[in-house]
Amino acid sequence: MNKFDVCVIGGGPAGYAAAMRAIDFGKRVALVEKDLLGGAGIHQGALWSKTWWEISREARMINLHGNTLNLNSTEFSFEKVKSEVSQAVEQRVNLLTHHMENINLSLGDDLFEYIHGVAKVTGKNTIAITGNGKNQDIEADYIILATGSVPRKLPHLPIDEEIVFTSDGLSNLTKFPKSIVIVGAGVIGCEFATIFSNFGHTKVHLIDKGDRILPFEDEEVVKVIEKNLEQKGVLIHRNSKLIEMKVDEGEVVYILEYTDGNKESFRVEKGLISIGRVPQYDQLVDESIGVEFDNRGIIDDLTQTTVSNIYAVGDITADISLVNVGELEGRYAVERIFGKPEQPLIYKNISTIMFLDPEIAGVGMNEIQAKAAGLEYKIVSLNYETIPRATAMRNTEGFIKVLVTNDDEMNILGMRVVGEHASSAIQAVALLISQDKSIKELAELIHPHPSIIEGIQECGRILMGKPLFKPRVLRGSIRCQVWNGTGYQDLVG
Repeated sequence: MNKFDVCVIGGGPAGYAAAMRAIDFGKRVALVEKDLLGGAGIHQGALWSKTWWEISREARMINLHGNTLNLNSTEFSFEKVKSEVSQAVEQRVNLLTHHMENINLSLGDDLFEYIHGVAKVTGKNTIAITGNGKNQDIEADYIILATGSVPRKLPHLPIDEEIVFTSDGLSNLTKFPKSIVIVGAGVIGCEFATIFSNFGHTKVHLIDKGDRILPFEDEEVVKVIEKNLEQKGVLIHRNSKLIEMKVDEGEVVYILEYTDGNKESFRVEKGLISIGRVPQYDQLVDESIGVEFDNRGIIDDLTQTTVSNIYAVGDITADISLVNVGELEGRYAVERIFGKPEQPLIYKNISTIMFLDPEIAGVGMNEIQAKAAGLEYKIVSLNYETIPRATAMRNTEGFIKVLVTNDDEMNILGMRVVGEHASSAIQAVALLISQDKSIKELAELIHPHPSIIEGIQECGRILMGKPLFKPRVLRGSIRCQVWNGTGYQDLVG
Protein backbone atom coordinates (compact mmCIF):
# COMPACT_ATOMS: atom_id res chain seq x y z
CA MET A 1 0.00 0.00 0.00
CA ASN A 2 1.35 3.42 -1.01
CA LYS A 3 2.26 5.37 2.15
CA PHE A 4 2.14 9.15 2.67
CA ASP A 5 2.70 11.51 5.55
CA VAL A 6 -0.50 13.36 4.72
CA CYS A 7 -3.38 12.84 2.30
CA VAL A 8 -5.40 15.90 1.33
CA ILE A 9 -8.83 15.15 -0.12
CA GLY A 10 -10.04 18.00 -2.32
CA GLY A 11 -8.07 20.06 -4.83
CA GLY A 12 -9.81 23.40 -4.30
CA PRO A 13 -8.22 26.45 -2.68
CA ALA A 14 -8.10 24.98 0.85
CA GLY A 15 -6.81 21.58 -0.21
CA TYR A 16 -4.23 22.89 -2.66
CA ALA A 17 -2.90 25.33 -0.05
CA ALA A 18 -2.66 22.55 2.53
CA ALA A 19 -0.78 20.26 0.15
CA MET A 20 1.75 22.91 -0.82
CA ARG A 21 2.33 23.90 2.81
CA ALA A 22 2.99 20.26 3.72
CA ILE A 23 5.70 20.14 1.06
CA ASP A 24 7.41 23.02 2.86
CA PHE A 25 7.87 20.64 5.80
CA GLY A 26 9.46 18.02 3.54
CA LYS A 27 6.50 15.68 3.90
CA ARG A 28 5.25 13.16 1.36
CA VAL A 29 1.85 14.39 0.19
CA ALA A 30 -1.07 12.92 -1.78
CA LEU A 31 -3.62 15.35 -3.17
CA VAL A 32 -6.85 13.69 -4.31
CA GLU A 33 -9.45 15.47 -6.47
CA LYS A 34 -12.53 13.80 -7.95
CA ASP A 35 -13.47 16.50 -10.44
CA LEU A 36 -11.72 19.70 -11.55
CA LEU A 37 -8.45 20.98 -10.12
CA GLY A 38 -9.08 24.28 -8.38
CA GLY A 39 -12.57 23.34 -7.24
CA ALA A 40 -15.57 25.66 -7.19
CA GLY A 41 -13.29 28.55 -6.23
CA ILE A 42 -12.04 28.61 -9.82
CA HIS A 43 -14.66 26.92 -11.95
CA GLN A 44 -18.01 28.13 -10.56
CA GLY A 45 -17.09 30.51 -7.76
CA ALA A 46 -14.71 33.35 -7.12
CA LEU A 47 -12.55 33.41 -10.26
CA TRP A 48 -15.30 32.45 -12.69
CA SER A 49 -17.97 34.81 -11.36
CA LYS A 50 -15.59 37.69 -10.72
CA THR A 51 -14.32 37.52 -14.29
CA TRP A 52 -17.93 37.85 -15.38
CA TRP A 53 -18.28 40.79 -12.98
CA GLU A 54 -15.15 42.56 -14.23
CA ILE A 55 -16.29 42.34 -17.85
CA SER A 56 -19.82 43.39 -16.89
CA ARG A 57 -18.41 46.51 -15.18
CA GLU A 58 -16.69 47.50 -18.40
CA ALA A 59 -19.94 46.89 -20.26
CA ARG A 60 -21.76 49.08 -17.77
CA MET A 61 -19.23 51.88 -18.27
CA ILE A 62 -19.74 51.67 -22.02
CA ASN A 63 -23.51 51.81 -21.55
CA LEU A 64 -23.17 54.83 -19.26
CA HIS A 65 -20.57 56.79 -21.19
CA GLY A 66 -21.33 55.71 -24.75
CA ASN A 67 -22.41 59.20 -25.81
CA THR A 68 -19.22 60.72 -24.46
CA LEU A 69 -17.21 58.19 -26.48
CA ASN A 70 -19.39 58.63 -29.60
CA LEU A 71 -20.64 55.05 -29.34
CA ASN A 72 -24.06 54.05 -30.52
CA SER A 73 -26.24 51.49 -28.75
CA THR A 74 -23.99 48.55 -27.90
CA GLU A 75 -24.81 44.86 -28.14
CA PHE A 76 -22.55 42.54 -26.18
CA SER A 77 -21.79 39.06 -27.49
CA PHE A 78 -22.55 36.41 -24.90
CA GLU A 79 -20.35 33.90 -26.73
CA LYS A 80 -17.34 36.21 -26.72
CA VAL A 81 -17.78 37.17 -23.09
CA LYS A 82 -18.20 33.52 -22.08
CA SER A 83 -15.07 32.65 -24.06
CA GLU A 84 -13.09 35.34 -22.24
CA VAL A 85 -14.26 33.99 -18.89
CA SER A 86 -13.31 30.45 -19.92
CA GLN A 87 -9.85 31.64 -20.90
CA ALA A 88 -9.38 33.19 -17.46
CA VAL A 89 -10.36 29.92 -15.79
CA GLU A 90 -8.12 27.91 -18.11
CA GLN A 91 -5.19 30.25 -17.46
CA ARG A 92 -5.46 29.74 -13.71
CA VAL A 93 -5.89 25.97 -13.98
CA ASN A 94 -2.88 25.73 -16.30
CA LEU A 95 -0.78 27.62 -13.79
CA LEU A 96 -1.81 25.32 -10.92
CA THR A 97 -1.27 22.25 -13.09
CA HIS A 98 2.17 23.32 -14.31
CA HIS A 99 3.21 24.15 -10.77
CA MET A 100 1.89 20.85 -9.42
CA GLU A 101 3.40 18.70 -12.14
CA ASN A 102 6.85 20.20 -11.64
CA ILE A 103 7.01 20.18 -7.83
CA ASN A 104 8.99 16.95 -7.63
CA LEU A 105 11.33 17.98 -10.43
CA SER A 106 12.13 21.28 -8.75
CA LEU A 107 12.66 19.65 -5.36
CA GLY A 108 14.69 16.75 -6.67
CA ASP A 109 12.56 14.44 -4.56
CA ASP A 110 9.42 12.34 -4.84
CA LEU A 111 7.32 14.19 -2.29
CA PHE A 112 4.10 14.94 -4.14
CA GLU A 113 1.50 12.84 -5.95
CA TYR A 114 -1.72 14.08 -7.54
CA ILE A 115 -4.45 11.46 -7.79
CA HIS A 116 -7.62 12.00 -9.81
CA GLY A 117 -10.44 10.00 -8.29
CA VAL A 118 -13.13 9.74 -5.65
CA ALA A 119 -11.72 9.29 -2.15
CA LYS A 120 -13.34 7.73 0.90
CA VAL A 121 -11.71 7.55 4.31
CA THR A 122 -12.12 3.89 5.25
CA GLY A 123 -9.99 3.86 8.38
CA LYS A 124 -8.17 6.25 10.66
CA ASN A 125 -5.14 6.04 8.34
CA THR A 126 -6.54 4.53 5.13
CA ILE A 127 -8.18 6.02 2.06
CA ALA A 128 -9.85 4.13 -0.79
CA ILE A 129 -9.73 5.87 -4.17
CA THR A 130 -11.80 4.95 -7.21
CA GLY A 131 -11.66 6.46 -10.67
CA ASN A 132 -9.97 6.36 -14.06
CA GLY A 133 -10.86 2.68 -14.34
CA LYS A 134 -8.85 1.56 -11.34
CA ASN A 135 -9.13 1.27 -7.58
CA GLN A 136 -6.37 1.86 -5.11
CA ASP A 137 -5.87 2.13 -1.37
CA ILE A 138 -3.36 4.46 0.22
CA GLU A 139 -2.20 5.00 3.77
CA ALA A 140 -1.48 8.33 5.48
CA ASP A 141 -0.41 9.38 8.95
CA TYR A 142 -2.69 12.40 8.67
CA ILE A 143 -5.76 13.16 6.57
CA ILE A 144 -7.07 16.61 5.67
CA LEU A 145 -10.65 16.87 4.39
CA ALA A 146 -11.15 19.77 1.99
CA THR A 147 -14.03 18.78 -0.27
CA GLY A 148 -15.76 22.15 -0.20
CA SER A 149 -19.44 22.82 -0.67
CA VAL A 150 -22.25 22.64 -3.20
CA PRO A 151 -25.24 24.92 -3.82
CA ARG A 152 -28.15 24.39 -1.47
CA LYS A 153 -31.20 22.93 -3.17
CA LEU A 154 -34.81 22.60 -2.07
CA PRO A 155 -36.97 19.69 -3.27
CA HIS A 156 -39.87 21.85 -4.41
CA LEU A 157 -37.71 23.94 -6.78
CA PRO A 158 -37.43 22.57 -10.35
CA ILE A 159 -33.64 22.87 -10.71
CA ASP A 160 -32.48 21.31 -13.98
CA GLU A 161 -29.41 23.50 -14.76
CA GLU A 162 -30.98 24.34 -18.13
CA ILE A 163 -33.90 26.60 -17.27
CA VAL A 164 -33.62 26.83 -13.48
CA PHE A 165 -29.99 27.01 -12.39
CA THR A 166 -27.76 27.01 -9.38
CA SER A 167 -24.50 28.96 -9.60
CA ASP A 168 -22.76 25.69 -10.52
CA GLY A 169 -24.90 25.35 -13.64
CA LEU A 170 -24.86 28.89 -14.99
CA SER A 171 -22.00 27.95 -17.33
CA ASN A 172 -24.66 26.06 -19.32
CA LEU A 173 -26.18 29.35 -20.48
CA THR A 174 -25.71 29.98 -24.21
CA LYS A 175 -27.08 33.54 -24.42
CA PHE A 176 -28.11 36.45 -22.28
CA PRO A 177 -31.62 35.59 -21.05
CA LYS A 178 -34.25 38.23 -21.71
CA SER A 179 -35.33 37.88 -18.08
CA ILE A 180 -34.26 35.96 -15.00
CA VAL A 181 -35.53 35.58 -11.44
CA ILE A 182 -32.94 35.21 -8.70
CA VAL A 183 -34.12 33.50 -5.52
CA GLY A 184 -32.00 34.77 -2.64
CA ALA A 185 -30.82 38.33 -1.99
CA GLY A 186 -27.57 37.49 -0.21
CA VAL A 187 -24.11 38.18 -1.55
CA ILE A 188 -24.13 35.66 -4.42
CA GLY A 189 -27.66 36.51 -5.53
CA CYS A 190 -26.89 40.23 -5.53
CA GLU A 191 -23.62 39.65 -7.40
CA PHE A 192 -25.40 37.85 -10.23
CA ALA A 193 -28.14 40.50 -10.24
CA THR A 194 -25.34 43.04 -10.70
CA ILE A 195 -23.66 41.05 -13.48
CA PHE A 196 -26.79 40.46 -15.54
CA SER A 197 -28.09 44.01 -15.12
CA ASN A 198 -24.70 45.53 -15.99
CA PHE A 199 -24.81 44.12 -19.52
CA GLY A 200 -28.25 45.62 -20.03
CA HIS A 201 -29.71 42.64 -21.95
CA THR A 202 -31.58 40.98 -19.08
CA LYS A 203 -34.50 42.07 -16.94
CA VAL A 204 -33.62 40.86 -13.45
CA HIS A 205 -36.10 39.96 -10.70
CA LEU A 206 -34.63 39.56 -7.21
CA ILE A 207 -36.64 37.87 -4.46
CA ASP A 208 -35.98 39.13 -0.94
CA LYS A 209 -37.91 37.71 1.99
CA GLY A 210 -37.06 40.73 4.15
CA ASP A 211 -37.56 44.44 3.70
CA ARG A 212 -34.09 44.90 2.17
CA ILE A 213 -31.36 42.93 0.47
CA LEU A 214 -28.10 41.98 2.24
CA PRO A 215 -29.76 41.93 5.69
CA PHE A 216 -26.42 41.40 7.47
CA GLU A 217 -25.04 44.75 6.27
CA ASP A 218 -25.64 48.26 7.63
CA GLU A 219 -28.55 50.16 6.15
CA GLU A 220 -26.56 52.89 4.39
CA VAL A 221 -24.47 50.24 2.62
CA VAL A 222 -27.59 48.47 1.37
CA LYS A 223 -29.27 51.68 0.20
CA VAL A 224 -26.48 52.39 -2.28
CA ILE A 225 -26.67 48.90 -3.77
CA GLU A 226 -30.47 48.83 -3.94
CA LYS A 227 -30.57 52.23 -5.63
CA ASN A 228 -28.11 51.20 -8.32
CA LEU A 229 -29.79 47.88 -8.99
CA GLU A 230 -33.17 49.54 -9.38
CA GLN A 231 -31.71 52.24 -11.63
CA LYS A 232 -30.62 49.42 -13.95
CA GLY A 233 -34.14 48.03 -14.02
CA VAL A 234 -33.84 45.30 -11.39
CA LEU A 235 -37.18 44.46 -9.82
CA ILE A 236 -36.62 43.76 -6.12
CA HIS A 237 -39.45 41.77 -4.56
CA ARG A 238 -39.30 42.86 -0.93
CA ASN A 239 -41.08 41.17 1.97
CA SER A 240 -41.94 38.26 -0.31
CA LYS A 241 -42.11 34.49 0.04
CA LEU A 242 -41.74 32.13 -2.90
CA ILE A 243 -44.66 29.74 -2.61
CA GLU A 244 -44.46 28.09 -6.02
CA MET A 245 -42.05 27.82 -8.95
CA LYS A 246 -42.54 25.68 -12.04
CA VAL A 247 -41.33 25.36 -15.61
CA ASP A 248 -44.11 26.03 -18.12
CA GLU A 249 -43.49 25.83 -21.89
CA GLY A 250 -39.77 26.33 -21.40
CA GLU A 251 -40.10 29.35 -19.10
CA VAL A 252 -40.20 29.92 -15.36
CA VAL A 253 -43.46 30.79 -13.63
CA TYR A 254 -43.27 31.74 -9.98
CA ILE A 255 -45.79 32.90 -7.40
CA LEU A 256 -44.99 35.18 -4.48
CA GLU A 257 -46.89 35.80 -1.28
CA TYR A 258 -46.19 39.14 0.39
CA THR A 259 -46.29 39.91 4.09
CA ASP A 260 -49.66 41.65 3.60
CA GLY A 261 -51.15 38.36 2.33
CA ASN A 262 -51.38 39.33 -1.34
CA LYS A 263 -50.14 36.91 -4.00
CA GLU A 264 -48.72 37.65 -7.44
CA SER A 265 -47.58 35.52 -10.39
CA PHE A 266 -44.65 36.26 -12.72
CA ARG A 267 -43.21 34.68 -15.86
CA VAL A 268 -39.52 34.93 -16.83
CA GLU A 269 -37.18 33.11 -19.16
CA LYS A 270 -34.73 31.67 -16.61
CA GLY A 271 -34.33 31.17 -12.87
CA LEU A 272 -31.33 31.18 -10.54
CA ILE A 273 -31.51 29.61 -7.09
CA SER A 274 -29.01 31.31 -4.78
CA ILE A 275 -29.90 30.30 -1.24
CA GLY A 276 -26.47 29.43 0.07
CA ARG A 277 -24.14 26.45 -0.06
CA VAL A 278 -23.87 23.31 2.04
CA PRO A 279 -20.77 21.26 2.97
CA GLN A 280 -19.97 18.37 0.63
CA TYR A 281 -19.17 15.29 2.67
CA ASP A 282 -21.57 12.54 1.56
CA GLN A 283 -19.82 9.16 1.47
CA LEU A 284 -16.56 10.85 2.43
CA VAL A 285 -15.81 9.20 5.79
CA ASP A 286 -16.84 5.78 7.03
CA GLU A 287 -19.16 6.19 10.02
CA SER A 288 -17.15 3.76 12.13
CA ILE A 289 -14.17 6.13 12.29
CA GLY A 290 -15.94 8.61 14.59
CA VAL A 291 -15.67 11.92 12.73
CA GLU A 292 -18.58 13.95 14.07
CA PHE A 293 -20.90 16.18 12.02
CA ASP A 294 -23.70 18.59 12.79
CA ASN A 295 -26.29 20.24 10.58
CA ARG A 296 -23.72 22.80 9.39
CA GLY A 297 -20.75 20.59 8.54
CA ILE A 298 -17.86 18.70 10.05
CA ILE A 299 -17.25 19.66 13.66
CA ASP A 300 -13.73 20.95 14.17
CA ASP A 301 -11.60 22.61 16.81
CA LEU A 302 -9.29 24.96 14.95
CA THR A 303 -9.29 22.54 11.95
CA GLN A 304 -8.92 19.31 14.00
CA THR A 305 -11.92 16.98 13.88
CA THR A 306 -13.06 14.67 16.65
CA VAL A 307 -10.51 12.14 15.35
CA SER A 308 -7.01 13.19 16.35
CA ASN A 309 -5.22 12.71 13.01
CA ILE A 310 -8.04 13.88 10.73
CA TYR A 311 -8.45 17.57 9.96
CA ALA A 312 -11.07 19.55 8.05
CA VAL A 313 -10.60 22.89 6.29
CA GLY A 314 -12.52 25.25 4.04
CA ASP A 315 -16.24 25.15 3.27
CA ILE A 316 -16.68 21.64 4.65
CA THR A 317 -16.52 23.06 8.19
CA ALA A 318 -18.94 25.90 7.37
CA ASP A 319 -16.86 28.35 9.43
CA ILE A 320 -16.65 31.10 6.83
CA SER A 321 -17.07 30.14 3.17
CA LEU A 322 -14.38 32.25 1.53
CA VAL A 323 -11.39 31.28 -0.62
CA ASN A 324 -8.96 33.24 1.54
CA VAL A 325 -10.32 31.61 4.70
CA GLY A 326 -10.06 28.15 3.17
CA GLU A 327 -6.45 28.73 2.19
CA LEU A 328 -5.68 30.10 5.65
CA GLU A 329 -7.24 27.08 7.33
CA GLY A 330 -5.44 24.66 5.01
CA ARG A 331 -2.06 26.14 5.80
CA TYR A 332 -2.88 26.38 9.50
CA ALA A 333 -3.88 22.71 9.71
CA VAL A 334 -0.57 21.59 8.23
CA GLU A 335 1.39 23.87 10.54
CA ARG A 336 -0.53 22.49 13.49
CA ILE A 337 0.21 18.91 12.41
CA PHE A 338 3.91 19.23 11.59
CA GLY A 339 5.06 22.23 13.55
CA LYS A 340 3.81 25.22 15.46
CA PRO A 341 1.62 27.79 13.69
CA GLU A 342 3.36 31.15 13.39
CA GLN A 343 0.06 32.98 13.85
CA PRO A 344 -3.14 31.98 15.68
CA LEU A 345 -6.17 31.14 13.57
CA ILE A 346 -8.39 34.19 14.03
CA TYR A 347 -11.34 35.39 12.01
CA LYS A 348 -11.92 38.92 13.31
CA ASN A 349 -9.70 40.58 10.70
CA ILE A 350 -10.79 38.63 7.61
CA SER A 351 -11.19 40.91 4.62
CA THR A 352 -14.19 40.42 2.35
CA ILE A 353 -15.26 41.86 -0.99
CA MET A 354 -18.77 41.97 -2.40
CA PHE A 355 -18.68 42.38 -6.17
CA LEU A 356 -21.71 44.60 -6.56
CA ASP A 357 -22.35 48.06 -8.01
CA PRO A 358 -20.34 49.64 -6.53
CA GLU A 359 -18.06 47.07 -4.93
CA ILE A 360 -18.05 46.72 -1.15
CA ALA A 361 -15.06 45.77 0.94
CA GLY A 362 -15.15 45.07 4.64
CA VAL A 363 -13.07 43.92 7.55
CA GLY A 364 -14.01 43.42 11.18
CA MET A 365 -17.36 44.48 12.60
CA ASN A 366 -20.12 46.53 11.07
CA GLU A 367 -22.62 48.44 13.21
CA ILE A 368 -25.12 45.58 13.28
CA GLN A 369 -22.49 43.28 14.76
CA ALA A 370 -21.13 45.86 17.18
CA LYS A 371 -24.59 46.59 18.56
CA ALA A 372 -25.36 42.87 18.84
CA ALA A 373 -22.18 42.51 20.90
CA GLY A 374 -23.35 45.28 23.23
CA LEU A 375 -20.45 47.57 22.40
CA GLU A 376 -20.24 51.31 22.61
CA TYR A 377 -18.22 52.71 19.74
CA LYS A 378 -17.25 55.78 17.78
CA ILE A 379 -18.07 55.96 14.09
CA VAL A 380 -16.91 58.17 11.26
CA SER A 381 -18.31 58.00 7.74
CA LEU A 382 -16.71 59.97 4.91
CA ASN A 383 -18.29 60.33 1.46
CA TYR A 384 -16.19 59.74 -1.66
CA GLU A 385 -16.87 63.28 -2.88
CA THR A 386 -14.25 64.47 -0.39
CA ILE A 387 -11.55 62.21 -1.88
CA PRO A 388 -9.54 63.63 -4.85
CA ARG A 389 -9.01 60.26 -6.54
CA ALA A 390 -12.75 59.64 -6.67
CA THR A 391 -13.23 63.05 -8.26
CA ALA A 392 -10.55 62.24 -10.84
CA MET A 393 -12.28 58.95 -11.67
CA ARG A 394 -15.51 60.92 -12.20
CA ASN A 395 -17.25 58.60 -9.79
CA THR A 396 -17.83 59.98 -6.30
CA GLU A 397 -20.52 57.50 -5.30
CA GLY A 398 -19.55 55.72 -2.12
CA PHE A 399 -18.14 56.22 1.35
CA ILE A 400 -15.65 54.95 3.91
CA LYS A 401 -16.99 54.01 7.32
CA VAL A 402 -14.77 53.22 10.31
CA LEU A 403 -15.78 51.93 13.76
CA VAL A 404 -13.40 52.34 16.72
CA THR A 405 -13.60 51.72 20.45
CA ASN A 406 -15.28 54.42 22.52
CA ASP A 407 -12.19 55.43 24.43
CA ASP A 408 -9.03 57.45 24.00
CA GLU A 409 -7.20 54.56 22.34
CA MET A 410 -9.75 54.28 19.51
CA ASN A 411 -8.68 50.78 18.45
CA ILE A 412 -10.27 49.77 15.17
CA LEU A 413 -13.30 47.49 15.39
CA GLY A 414 -14.16 47.40 11.71
CA MET A 415 -14.43 49.22 8.43
CA ARG A 416 -16.64 49.19 5.34
CA VAL A 417 -15.72 50.82 2.04
CA VAL A 418 -18.38 51.25 -0.64
CA GLY A 419 -17.15 52.51 -4.01
CA GLU A 420 -14.36 52.33 -6.56
CA HIS A 421 -11.10 50.71 -5.39
CA ALA A 422 -12.85 49.50 -2.22
CA SER A 423 -10.94 46.23 -2.19
CA SER A 424 -7.61 48.07 -2.26
CA ALA A 425 -8.45 50.12 0.82
CA ILE A 426 -8.85 47.59 3.60
CA GLN A 427 -5.63 45.63 4.06
CA ALA A 428 -3.81 48.05 6.35
CA VAL A 429 -6.88 48.24 8.57
CA ALA A 430 -7.09 44.43 8.66
CA LEU A 431 -3.51 44.36 9.97
CA LEU A 432 -4.28 46.94 12.64
CA ILE A 433 -7.36 45.01 13.77
CA SER A 434 -5.32 41.82 14.17
CA GLN A 435 -2.86 43.76 16.33
CA ASP A 436 -5.53 45.65 18.32
CA LYS A 437 -4.09 48.92 17.06
CA SER A 438 -5.58 52.39 16.86
CA ILE A 439 -6.84 54.38 13.89
CA LYS A 440 -4.20 56.88 14.98
CA GLU A 441 -1.60 54.64 13.29
CA LEU A 442 -3.02 55.60 9.90
CA ALA A 443 -3.92 59.21 10.64
CA GLU A 444 -0.32 60.39 10.46
CA LEU A 445 0.92 57.95 7.80
CA ILE A 446 1.82 59.54 4.47
CA HIS A 447 -0.57 57.96 1.98
CA PRO A 448 -0.06 57.99 -1.80
CA HIS A 449 -1.79 60.85 -3.56
CA PRO A 450 -4.24 60.79 -5.16
CA SER A 451 -5.65 57.55 -3.77
CA ILE A 452 -8.86 56.30 -2.20
CA ILE A 453 -7.01 55.28 0.96
CA GLU A 454 -6.41 58.95 1.74
CA GLY A 455 -10.02 58.82 2.91
CA ILE A 456 -9.02 56.44 5.70
CA GLN A 457 -6.40 58.91 6.83
CA GLU A 458 -9.01 61.65 6.93
CA CYS A 459 -11.33 59.41 8.97
CA GLY A 460 -8.56 59.06 11.54
CA ARG A 461 -7.95 62.79 11.60
CA ILE A 462 -11.66 63.44 12.11
CA LEU A 463 -11.77 61.09 15.10
CA MET A 464 -8.67 62.74 16.53
CA GLY A 465 -10.24 66.18 16.17
CA LYS A 466 -7.85 67.58 13.55
CA PRO A 467 -9.41 66.96 10.13
CA LEU A 468 -8.80 68.71 6.86
CA PHE A 469 -12.56 68.89 6.29
CA LYS A 470 -14.60 70.02 9.28
CA PRO A 471 -17.69 67.86 9.88
CA ARG A 472 -19.65 70.87 11.10
CA VAL A 473 -19.26 72.39 7.63
CA LEU A 474 -19.74 69.29 5.45
CA ARG A 475 -22.57 67.68 7.38
CA GLY A 476 -23.91 66.04 4.23
CA SER A 477 -20.59 64.36 3.50
CA ILE A 478 -19.18 63.52 6.93
CA ARG A 479 -20.79 61.74 9.85
CA CYS A 480 -18.95 61.48 13.16
CA GLN A 481 -20.87 60.09 16.13
CA VAL A 482 -20.68 57.88 19.19
CA TRP A 483 -23.11 55.03 19.87
CA ASN A 484 -23.62 54.90 23.64
CA GLY A 485 -25.77 51.78 23.71
CA THR A 486 -29.12 53.54 23.43
CA GLY A 487 -28.62 56.19 20.73
CA TYR A 488 -26.23 58.32 18.72
CA GLN A 489 -24.56 61.55 19.81
CA ASP A 490 -22.51 63.84 17.59
CA LEU A 491 -18.85 63.45 18.40
CA VAL A 492 -17.82 66.73 16.83
CA GLY A 493 -19.94 69.74 16.07
